[in-house]
Amino acid sequence: MNLEEYKGVFVFAQQVDNKLSGIALELVGKGKSLAADLNTEVTAVLVGSGVKGLADELGEYGADRVIVVDDPELKEYRTEPYAHALAEVIKKYKPEIFLVGATAIGRDLGPRVSARVHTGLTADCTQLDIGDFPLNPMPGKEQLHNQLLMTRPAFGGNTIATIACPAFRPQMATVRPGVMQKLCPEAGRKAVVEEFNPGFVPNNKYVEIMDVVKAVNDMVDIMDAKILVSGGRGVGSPENFKLLEDLAAAVGGTVSCSRAVVDAGWKPKDLQVGQTGKTVRPKVYFAIGISGAIQHLAGMEESDLIIAINKDETAPIFDVADYGIVGDLNKILPPLTEQLKAACACN
Repeated sequence: MNLEEYKGVFVFAQQVDNKLSGIALELVGKGKSLAADLNTEVTAVLVGSGVKGLADELGEYGADRVIVVDDPELKEYRTEPYAHALAEVIKKYKPEIFLVGATAIGRDLGPRVSARVHTGLTADCTQLDIGDFPLNPMPGKEQLHNQLLMTRPAFGGNTIATIACPAFRPQMATVRPGVMQKLCPEAGRKAVVEEFNPGFVPNNKYVEIMDVVKAVNDMVDIMDAKILVSGGRGVGSPENFKLLEDLAAAVGGTVSCSRAVVDAGWKPKDLQVGQTGKTVRPKVYFAIGISGAIQHLAGMEESDLIIAINKDETAPIFDVADYGIVGDLNKILPPLTEQLKAACACN
């Protein structure tokens, strides 16, 4: 493999029902930063049927080029045609870096594509940088420059591993939604659009979709919330979450929770914040009855303002909190909610 042939930062621009997923724009934003460090461009790979119109949106969010793979076989996500599409894009264009969102689709697609093009894949990354590998010079070992350093939690979140792929290209990673920040759109900015279709010949690996049944879900996505009122095991019971719901209603926020709450069956998985839940970046994050395990911190520590309420003054959550209240939430939340209601009413 001639590594010098591989140039550019490519991202998989996931779309569902001809609507770009948030992770697509987040990856374009991060890809733009990585491309700047390498003095190259960021290219979005848009796969689907009748999706060319989405290229303008990708351009406004920072993509320099959009490669469109448009075919009726790609109307709904299916592993085989999508994996074929991305693998052929990589073989033709030879990107140095290829990023995929760690969504249900991306976690299925990424490993299959990396296997087809014979490269490695680092999963569920929370940080991406361009730097030297090994990180520290080692006697008798060449230190390589301009490598993609892929950081992810390891051993159940108890440590952080930085991984590189120095001998193969592209350097591939899946990235958790909500971890990277999308750029502010620049109205009217255009990307160079190029169409590419490797051809699709259905085989016995092509599944047939008989019907698509969409679930009706009126639950607010916590990743979009500006204010989150999050509860942990320390809330005490599912009934006590009424106190958090009242606080959330007073400040126009949304209730979320820790893994312990989901495991106890108090709240659904969609509301879970943390390493095995969702990564959130609200303007205000109330951490109530949450101890602050590293797995939870990985999902919320980038919040603009963190307010912790816990009766244990040694709880790790206070190490990352901007404001902390030590005490019984049953005595603190009702008067706090009333005060905030009154303040909001005045405004």
